[in-house]
Amino acid sequence: MPGYIGRRLLQLIPVFFGATFLIYFLVFALPGDPIAAMFGDRQPSQAAIDAIRAQYHLDRPLVVQYFMYIQGLLQGDWGTTFSGQRVIDVMIRAFPITLRLALLALAMEAIAGVLIGLVAGLRKGKLFDASALVVSLLLISVPTFVIGFVMQLVFGVQLGWARTTVSAAAPWNELILPAIVLASTSFAYIVRLTRSSVAENLSADFVRTATAKGLPRRRVIQVHVLRNSLVPVVTFLGVDLGALMVGAIVTEGIFNINGVGGTIYRAVTIGEGPTVVSFVAVMVIIFMMANLLVDVLYAWLDPRIRYAK
Repeated sequence: MPGYIGRRLLQLIPVFFGATFLIYFLVFALPGDPIAAMFGDRQPSQAAIDAIRAQYHLDRPLVVQYFMYIQGLLQGDWGTTFSGQRVIDVMIRAFPITLRLALLALAMEAIAGVLIGLVAGLRKGKLFDASALVVSLLLISVPTFVIGFVMQLVFGVQLGWARTTVSAAAPWNELILPAIVLASTSFAYIVRLTRSSVAENLSADFVRTATAKGLPRRRVIQVHVLRNSLVPVVTFLGVDLGALMVGAIVTEGIFNINGVGGTIYRAVTIGEGPTVVSFVAVMVIIFMMANLLVDVLYAWLDPRIRYAK
């Protein structure tokens, strides 16, 4: 196992550099002049424009800019925003908020999705199963921003159970409603994935053998059915952590959350490449670590899986 993890970590290095270079290239390939966006309607002098271009290395070829950025990144310099702030300071303020939101949404969708999917799979073809499929299909079909506005209207305005906007500190209790909105689509997929996996494993040979041996039904479901059914669900959850942080852009906009989504959106609109790439670099690392954790969990969930020495 340690050798496998070491090889997986080595494989993550080219993925990291490839992803960051692609984002860097796409940001600077966007139409518009980032220097002009800095000044707005004001018309700066050519000397000021040249000085700013030299300060942010915008007068260099794109490949040179990227390698200079990576060189600074390896030395602990994450760059500077056009407003003069250090990108690392912006990240320290924004990332904990979005990470709390994503982890809360991940916990909600994992617990509720697996439980409902398990019951639906055990009651395949019955009323609960049909209801779960209909609700999950509805959540998949409705856009996130529509669900967000409906939740704001019902639970925030009419019932008064939650705030319609989140304060700057973004405590856990204020993130419950946004987390429900963020987790809604993934929750629907987990329900359907768990339900189909449980229904399939119920008719597997190892389940019939365990039942024939006289094992209690509760143990058969917990140890044999559920544990084997969680393998595809864990795969989805590992990928979904990164997707939740990216998808938080819409949710953070609806609930006025000052997290990663809003920061990236503002940086893209003004062409602030170092800020976008720095944020994406951290998200790439989180995404890769989550997938590495998923690979390690496979051996625990399914003893049939053995990694090569």
